Amino acid sequence: MPTDPAAARTGGTGKSTADGTVTMAKALNTALRDALRADENTLVFGEDVGTLGGVFRVTDGLAREFGDDRCFDTPLAESAIIGTAVGMAMYGYRPVVEMQFDAFAYPAFEQLVSHVAKFRARTRGALPLPLTVRIPYGGGIGGVEHHSDSSEIYYMATPGLTVVTPATVADAYSLLRRSIDWPDPVVFLEPKRLYWHKEKTGLPTDTGPLGWAAVRRRGTDATLVTYGPALPAALAAAEAAAESGLSLEVIDLRTLAPFDEETVAASVDRTGRAVVVHEAHGFAGPGAEIAARITERCFYRLEAPVRRVTGFDVPYPAPLLESHYLPDVQRILDAVATLEWPARRTAAA
Repeated sequence: MPTDPAAARTGGTGKSTADGTVTMAKALNTALRDALRADENTLVFGEDVGTLGGVFRVTDGLAREFGDDRCFDTPLAESAIIGTAVGMAMYGYRPVVEMQFDAFAYPAFEQLVSHVAKFRARTRGALPLPLTVRIPYGGGIGGVEHHSDSSEIYYMATPGLTVVTPATVADAYSLLRRSIDWPDPVVFLEPKRLYWHKEKTGLPTDTGPLGWAAVRRRGTDATLVTYGPALPAALAAAEAAAESGLSLEVIDLRTLAPFDEETVAASVDRTGRAVVVHEAHGFAGPGAEIAARITERCFYRLEAPVRRVTGFDVPYPAPLLESHYLPDVQRILDAVATLEWPARRTAAA
């Protein structure tokens, strides 16, 4: 299990609304504001993050408060954005850069794989790279291709990158602060369709270090392993299953790389069954690696093969078809029903 080398800095003036609710976008905005206040070497930059405040307004007001030398717009050149951030991180800054949409990051992928991920190993630990790459990702907002990709597997498969994705408002704040303080590069994936999700939570908050999963719902009959934008569907499926007498445990990975194998394995050892749920494509997607890890670790405790509920193996579809593409409650329940239940569970499953 990874350790946390740098505790998140505290402070800041994050406020909730009159009824105590905060959106994920506001939590991320507050985390960036508090990080800029805590360390003058922290910088925020990317396409339209300054005057406009970002396409999703996550950086709203930062340029106005901190000036255009701390939060500034860049040319439409993702590779140049990452390349510039690499140089800044080498010279002691903590750049936080935004890729405007998930697939917009692909032109910068060579920089991330060839340089960002390798600097610590290349320099034998002499040159860490405290760089955070924020990427709005996933579907559910009616976007077209290049605006709705779930590209997490590319980053998960690149040694040297830490990959983080929040699914709750509290985690959005806490995990982003932790990522900015992390001494190595972090790809921070923000679920676009959860930007306007609200929770009652006070800011600042600390939900724990990177590298640890969270059990969002306790259960005894099967484990749903998920993360990011798929968490609400998994929780709704667990609620629906409970009405039929099935108790499903729901695990939110929070950090995709490194993978918290201990928490997942402990759950599957108890329940004996597992379903992995995510938006990304199925073939060679994140669920393939997770299912393999569960099978290797929990083989003698499994009562059925690990199932996967994923996006389909096609480019992201047109907006009118995305509801068919994205995993939903019924698809999750259908997968649960195939987990080879004993006779007493057949009717419920």
